[in-house]
Amino acid sequence: MQQEYSICFMCSVRCPIKVMVKNDDVQLIEGNPHAAGIEGSICPKGAAGVSLLHDEQRLKKPLIRTGPRGAGQWREASWEEALDYVAEKIKQIKDTYGGRSIAFTERAQLNSHISKTFMQAIGSPNYFTHDSCCKGSLNTAFRSLTGYADSSFGVDLERAKHVILYGRNYFESIELKAVKQLTRAMENGTKLTYIDPRVTVTATKADKYLMIRPGTDLALNYALMHVIIEEELYDKEFVDRWVSGFDELKKFVEPYTPAWAEQETGIPAAEIINLAREASAAKPSVIFHYGYRSSHYTNEIYVRRSLIILNALMGSIEAPGGIFIKKSAKDIGKQPLHKLTEQDLPKVTEERCDGVGTAKFPTADPAHGVVQLLPQAILTEDPYPIKGLIVWRHDPMLSIPDYQTNKEALNKLDLLVVIDIHFSETAWMADVILPESIYLERGDSIQEVSGLKPSLFMRKPVVSPRYDTKPGWEIMKLLADRLGISKYFPYNSLEELWAYQLAGTGITPEDFAAKGFVTLCQEPVFWDRRDGLKFKTPSGKIELVSSLLEQNGLPSFPAYEPVKPPAEGTFRLLIGRNVAHTHVSTQNNPLLNELVSENLLWINNQAAAKLGIKDGQLVEVTSQRGKEAIRAFVTDLIHPEAVFMLHGFGRRVPTQTRCYNKGASDTMLQVNITDRVGGSPALQHVHVTVRPVA
Repeated sequence: MQQEYSICFMCSVRCPIKVMVKNDDVQLIEGNPHAAGIEGSICPKGAAGVSLLHDEQRLKKPLIRTGPRGAGQWREASWEEALDYVAEKIKQIKDTYGGRSIAFTERAQLNSHISKTFMQAIGSPNYFTHDSCCKGSLNTAFRSLTGYADSSFGVDLERAKHVILYGRNYFESIELKAVKQLTRAMENGTKLTYIDPRVTVTATKADKYLMIRPGTDLALNYALMHVIIEEELYDKEFVDRWVSGFDELKKFVEPYTPAWAEQETGIPAAEIINLAREASAAKPSVIFHYGYRSSHYTNEIYVRRSLIILNALMGSIEAPGGIFIKKSAKDIGKQPLHKLTEQDLPKVTEERCDGVGTAKFPTADPAHGVVQLLPQAILTEDPYPIKGLIVWRHDPMLSIPDYQTNKEALNKLDLLVVIDIHFSETAWMADVILPESIYLERGDSIQEVSGLKPSLFMRKPVVSPRYDTKPGWEIMKLLADRLGISKYFPYNSLEELWAYQLAGTGITPEDFAAKGFVTLCQEPVFWDRRDGLKFKTPSGKIELVSSLLEQNGLPSFPAYEPVKPPAEGTFRLLIGRNVAHTHVSTQNNPLLNELVSENLLWINNQAAAKLGIKDGQLVEVTSQRGKEAIRAFVTDLIHPEAVFMLHGFGRRVPTQTRCYNKGASDTMLQVNITDRVGGSPALQHVHVTVRPVA
C-alpha cells in the first residue's frame, strides 16, 4: 500500500489529506499528519471521499440532451462530439449577440484563473462566482473599511482570549483546522460567547449563549459600540493611529443605548454591557467574528461592517489572538505563483449584465459579480441578452433563491453547459453535461495559501479515473482550442500547467513529494502595529466613514430600522448547514446520506402547540414563492419568531436516488431579494406559514 498527499475537495475548505492507495484504488483517507493544525484529523465529509470515488450515480460520460429541458432525456456522446457541439453553439451566440452574451458561473476554486482567462478571451465581462450568495456583503464590508476583500483576513483563534460568534456555527460547519484551534484555545481558558436565534452545537459549547431576535444583530452591535465608546473601553492608541471617522461614529451611536437594544434584540441590557466590558478586558486578543456565510438580511453589509468596526475599536486587527491580514508570497518577498490572468488578454469594455461596477451597482465586487441577479438579467435581457451559460462546479438552481424563477431563466437560454461530477439540479436542465473527474482522480492548479505563514499546496491525482471523465482544466483547454483562443492556455498537461505556475519561484513539483506542501516561511508574520500596517484605503487607515460608500452616495452609518415581528401565525425562515453536508453537493453521497438523509423544520414548542403541530409530524411550509413538505422538529431551542431548516434538500432529480424528494428545498420558498449595497441575497428575508399535514 502506498500513501499519497493531496488536497480534499469534499467542501471548499481544501484540507490537506493523506490517501492510502492499493492497486489503483483508495483504501483510506486521513488528514495530512504534516499539516499544522490538522494533525492527521479529517471530518466526515473528507472521510466520505472514498464512497464518492465508488459511487455508481456519478456522471460517467459526456451527455447531450435529446428531449425537453428537465425531462432527463440524454444520449451519451464522445468527448470530441460534445466539445465540438459546445464550441459551435458558443460561436453562433457570439456571432449573433457578441461575446458579452455568454455568462460563466462557478464555485470559486483552484482553477478559477483559467475560467476568468477563458471569459476574457471570448470577450465577455460576465464571469460570476458563488461568492455573492455566500459572503458578497462581507467582501464589500471589508473593502469599504480596509480596502481588502474578506479573503485577505483570517482569525487567530488559538491565541484569542475571548471569541464572540454571531451564528458562526464552527462545530457543525465544519472548518477542521479552525475547530481544532478553537477547541485547544477553550481548553486553555479562552472564553466563547455565542449569539444566534437557534441553539446550535456551537452554542452548547459556549461559556455564554445569547438568544437574539432574528434580524436584530445590528441593533446589538450599535449598543455595544455605544458602551465601548461611552466607557472608553476601546484601544485608544490603535484607534488614534489607524482609525479615521471615530468622532463621527461616537456621535452616531449615542442614541443606541443597551436599554434601547434590549427592546429590539431581546437580550437584557445588563448582558450587553457585560459583553462590552468582557471583550475590552481581553483586548487586543479578542475576536468579534465577522462571519463566513453572510447572506441573511437586506442590511447585511452594515451588520458585517459593525463587526469589523468592533474589532477595530478593540485594536484586535493584526494582533496575536485577534484578526490578521493574510500574508501572501509577495508580502514576504517571494515570487508568487503565476496565473493565466497575468497575460496580455483582450480588453473587455462591456458593462456586466448585473450592473456591478457601474452606477447601477457600484459597491459590490465585479471580481465575483452578483450571481443572484443573473436569472433576472436572462429573463429581461436588460441591459442585453444572455443566451449562453457555462456552469462549473456550481448549482444555481439550488443556490440562488426562488427555484421556479431560476428554472424559467435557464429554460430561456440557447445554450446551457454544465461541468460537474454528478447530476445537480442545474445539470438536469443542461443541453450538454461534461463530466469532471473527482478530486482523487485529477490534479489541479497549485494552491497558494496566504496566512500568517504562507504556503503552497498541491492537489495531485492519486488514482486513475473510474469513468470517461476529464479534469476541468483540460476541458477548458479543449474548448479554448476549438474557439481559436488556445494561445492564452499555454499548457497541454497537468505538468505543463504546474511548470507555468512555478516558473521563477525556485520550487519544483518534486518539492511537494515529502509532505504535499511547501512552506514559504517558518515563523508567523505580523506587521508592526505602530507604523507597518498596510490598509488599501485612500487614507491608509481603517475608514469608518467609508470612501467607497460615501463617494457612491451611500451612508457609512445608516439609522437602524426596527425589525417587525412576523405576523401572527408566520415565521422568519432561517437556513444553515451541519457537519455532514456541503452546500448542495453531498446529499446523495452514500455515506453522508446515511448520517443526514433529510432536513427537518425546527419550530418553537410553544408556537407548535398553538398550531397543533407535534414532533416528527409532516408539515406544510408556505411562502409567497412556493410550498414544501417537511417533518417538524419541535423544540425550545429556537426563537419563537423563527423556523429553521438545513440548506440543500428537497431534491428533484430522480437519478440522485438517495436524496430524491427527501426533505424540503429552502430555495423553493425564498424570495430573490438582494442587499443592494453589499451584494448578498437576503436568504432569511422570507416569512412562511406552517400547518400540519393531516
